[in-house]
Amino acid sequence: MLGIIGIVVVFAMVFGSYVLGGGKFAIILHAAPHEFMAIGGAAVGAFMIANKGNVIKASLKDFGKSFKGPKWKKQDYQDVLALLFAILKLVRTKGMVALEQHIENPEQSAIFSQYPKIVHDHFAVEFICDTLRMITMNFEDPNQLEDMMEKQLEKHHHELLAPAHAIQTMADGIPALGIVAAVLGVIKTMASISEPVEILGGMIGGALVGTFLGVFLAYGLVGPIASKLTQMYDQDHTFYMIIKSVLVSHLHGNAPQVSVEIGRGNIPSVYQPKFAEMEQVLNNLPAAG
Repeated sequence: MLGIIGIVVVFAMVFGSYVLGGGKFAIILHAAPHEFMAIGGAAVGAFMIANKGNVIKASLKDFGKSFKGPKWKKQDYQDVLALLFAILKLVRTKGMVALEQHIENPEQSAIFSQYPKIVHDHFAVEFICDTLRMITMNFEDPNQLEDMMEKQLEKHHHELLAPAHAIQTMADGIPALGIVAAVLGVIKTMASISEPVEILGGMIGGALVGTFLGVFLAYGLVGPIASKLTQMYDQDHTFYMIIKSVLVSHLHGNAPQVSVEIGRGNIPSVYQPKFAEMEQVLNNLPAAG
């Protein structure tokens, strides 16, 4: 919602100031279709040249996501801590053998199924289950496991950010494409140099629309969208970092309550549940078996 309001504000302030300053839309409306074709078409073509198919497909999906905000909310952070607590408590009370049925079929697990949003995130589930499988294989060195998890998270985060980087690269190039469109307009004007001044003035004004649109689109729309996506995925990355911190704490021999508290302490302040709030949630969890 905030993103849509931002777009309205950008258009209102830019074009509103133009109108209040005595500008007329006729020349912009006349030149815009051709300039959009040159700038937008060239930007899309360059985008296709510069990126692989999976990045292009992900970028199209991410444009919509930029208006929805981060995937994980306060309730989700609370849920993942509760999920990890239930798992670690089961390990502490019944051993790793009791855990195998849950990590082999998480979709049918009585523990995982309580948190459908987390279950639907394939990376989160695989990250938890694969790490626990490594522990069942006696891969229990906290430092080695933390290093392995860190590399997994870095790879996942790098792949998620690829569309945002691609969109930002496109935004960086759009002003130059606006200049290209403007230069073409100037060439057209110079070819009509014998025309009256009022006609030449309109043609030069139309050419300058290309420069305007290139800068406007880059810094008023496309660039901010790329920046918003980067912020979103950086924030969502924290969710997986919480999982890592809780599991690593467990390997250091801490009790489930302590491990969960370490994870809670790393949650961004805006989403962080209070200590008493989290304690009440954990106390009300059903017994897992």
